[in-house]
Amino acid sequence: MQMSDRIGKRMKLQDLHVLMAVVQAGSMGKAAALLNTTQPNISRSIAELERAFGVRLLDRHRRGIEPTACGRALIDCGAAAFDELRRGVKNIEFLADPTAGEVRIGSTADLAASFVSALIDRLSRRHPRIRFQLVTGYIEALHRDLSERKVDLSFVRSRGPIADERLHFEFLFEDRYVIAAGAKNPWTRRRNIQLSDLVGERWVLPPRESVIGSIITQAFLARGLAYPQATVVTDAPHMRVSLLETGRFITVFPASTLKFLARETALKVLSIELPADRRPNGMLTIKDRTVSPVVQLVIDSARELAKPMAKPK
Repeated sequence: MQMSDRIGKRMKLQDLHVLMAVVQAGSMGKAAALLNTTQPNISRSIAELERAFGVRLLDRHRRGIEPTACGRALIDCGAAAFDELRRGVKNIEFLADPTAGEVRIGSTADLAASFVSALIDRLSRRHPRIRFQLVTGYIEALHRDLSERKVDLSFVRSRGPIADERLHFEFLFEDRYVIAAGAKNPWTRRRNIQLSDLVGERWVLPPRESVIGSIITQAFLARGLAYPQATVVTDAPHMRVSLLETGRFITVFPASTLKFLARETALKVLSIELPADRRPNGMLTIKDRTVSPVVQLVIDSARELAKPMAKPK
C-alpha cells in the first residue's frame, strides 16, 4: 500500500483540526482550553497524526510549540482542505435551498430581452437570494453550452427536431412574427401595406442566418422579392428598439418580444401580414439529469409565466 493511501485511511479531519489549533494557540494546554477538551486528548490526536505520516510534526521548546517543516506543510494543506470543505458545505446549503443559489441560463437574444428578462424580474422579486448568469447566443451555440454543462438550461425558439439526443425541448408558447416601427414612423398611419412597399425602407435586422432572418427570407421569396438591404445588422433587440424610436427604421420582431418591449417604449405593429410561420418557444434541458432545487424553481416559474401565452388565440 502506498504512503498516501495509508495516510488517507488513518488521518482524521478532527486530528488535523487539533494540530492547527495547537500551532495557533502555541501550546497543547491552551489548545485544549480553546477546543473545550483535555490535554491528553490533544496529545493523542498529535500522536495519531505523527504515526500516520511517520514524521515529527511539532517541535517543543521552552517558549512553547512550533511546527516542523513537515508540520507546516500539513497545516498549509489543512487550511486549504478546510476552506474547500466550507465552500462545499455552502454549496450544499444552496443546493438544498430552492430559494438561493446560482442559475446559469442560456437564451437567444430576443427571448433574453423579453421573456427571460420578465422571468428573472419575477424571480428576483420573489427570491432575492437567487443569482443569475445569462448567456446569449444562437441556437447551435446554446445547444453546445448545455451539452457541455456551461449552462443549466436554455430558452430557445425551436427550428425542428434536435440533433443531440441528450437534449429535451419542452414547449412553452408559440410565436408569430410582425413588422414593427416606432410610433413616429409614417408607416404606422398607413393601412393595407404591401411587403413590396417596404423593400426600399431603412431596415434594422438581425443577421440573415438567424431565425428572424429565415422568416424574412421566406416572406420576401413568397412574393417574388429579394431579401431587403438592411441599413443596420444587429441581433441586439434593445438597439433595434432604440433605432425604431427615431421613426426612421422598421424591423421584424416576434410578437411575444414586442409584447414585453412595448411596455418600455412606443412601438407599433404595421398592418401587414407575414407568412403564418409560427415557431414554438421553450426550454432546453439535459435528459435524465437531476437539476438543483433552485433550477427547478426557475423551470416551474417559466411554465407559470408562459401559461397565459400558451392559450389558443
